[in-house]
Amino acid sequence: MLDLYREFEWRDMLYGGTEGVRDALTAGPVTGYIGFDPTASSLHVGSLLPVMALARLQRAGHSPIAIAGGGTGLIGDPSGKSQERTLLSPEQVQQHLEGIKGQLAQFLDFDARANPARIVNNADWLATIDLMSFLRDVGKHFTVNVMLAKESIKRRVESDDGISFTEFSYLLLQAYDFLVLFDRYGCTLQMGGSDQWGNITAGCDLVRKLRAAKVHGLVLPLVTTSAGVKFGKTEAGAVWLDPARTSPFHFYQFWLNTDDRDVVRYLKFFTFLERETIDELARAAGEKPEAREAQRALAREVTSLVHGADQVARAERAASVLFNESLTSAAVDDVLMVLADAPSTEMTLPDGGIPLVELLATVKLTTSRSEATRLVKSGGVYVNNVRARDEKARLTIDDAIGGEVIVLRKGRKDQHVVRIRR
Repeated sequence: MLDLYREFEWRDMLYGGTEGVRDALTAGPVTGYIGFDPTASSLHVGSLLPVMALARLQRAGHSPIAIAGGGTGLIGDPSGKSQERTLLSPEQVQQHLEGIKGQLAQFLDFDARANPARIVNNADWLATIDLMSFLRDVGKHFTVNVMLAKESIKRRVESDDGISFTEFSYLLLQAYDFLVLFDRYGCTLQMGGSDQWGNITAGCDLVRKLRAAKVHGLVLPLVTTSAGVKFGKTEAGAVWLDPARTSPFHFYQFWLNTDDRDVVRYLKFFTFLERETIDELARAAGEKPEAREAQRALAREVTSLVHGADQVARAERAASVLFNESLTSAAVDDVLMVLADAPSTEMTLPDGGIPLVELLATVKLTTSRSEATRLVKSGGVYVNNVRARDEKARLTIDDAIGGEVIVLRKGRKDQHVVRIRR
């Protein structure tokens, strides 16, 4: 068996663990779990480190369980949150669960002969237990003093908004999850982000008290960029694993734009590349950072894991569109994928075409035809990435990429997609 503890160490994925966790992982196969709360219909890249931890657990010969938190998702985890979460309806939670299950299936092998992965929904047991039984059988094993000392709760208690009893009870629910998984599947390991340490140790304590068994916890670092920004956040918002929310092209670009200071760490975290390969990429990044070889490897590996190798090829082909002197030979789908966030207008071109300056004003890339004329004369307007030089030019269907799209650009950044209605 692969020494998972050592693997986590060299990949800088090990933030901490309970006493004896290394011995437990090297003594033989264990069953371990991580919980994922369905706060959205898709996971985002901020969830990738725990997902990779589960995948590495399985590849090392252990048995992974992913909890899709249909029960705890109705409550909300206060860990790492400064304010109360918005409560979701059961229907919303169920809808989110379906999306998350499909994404986890891309990383875990549910058909492995020796150690198949499982996805379970903690609503199966949390939604059926009655309050009196829960308070008697679980609640009596926790003192309020100890719960208040947990960092995630302590911060909220000391804040102006405080914490509701609903979220205060979350720790008990997660601890009970560990007990149920221990009973049903022999689960002896819980993993999660470092902000989950209090919840994880609470579960370890509950199993010890009720089953006289020793179980373990292992926590991962919370990922931030070297600039101190929360990982996975961009100007456009979160980077999602769902291609309908973040296109494979923009997903690829997110990784390609990784800061030089972060790229080696992300290669360790988010890829299955071997140590020697990552060391070589680290040397390349140090010697020729402008080549961005490490970033390209990172973008290819992670995009392939999440979206498949075919989407990597398409994203790289589409990326070349951005630097192509002319877009006229580009595929329409690639152009639209690259410019998915650009404003667009759908219109029918007159039989004789339309004056360029009129089109610029019509789509509001300029405020008037006179401004458009001045911009064209000064060389500040591009049609399909080619500088426009004639302020009297007319654009016809022959100027459209594939007869479907005209890309207008003002200056370096302001772009507008004109979709031709036939």
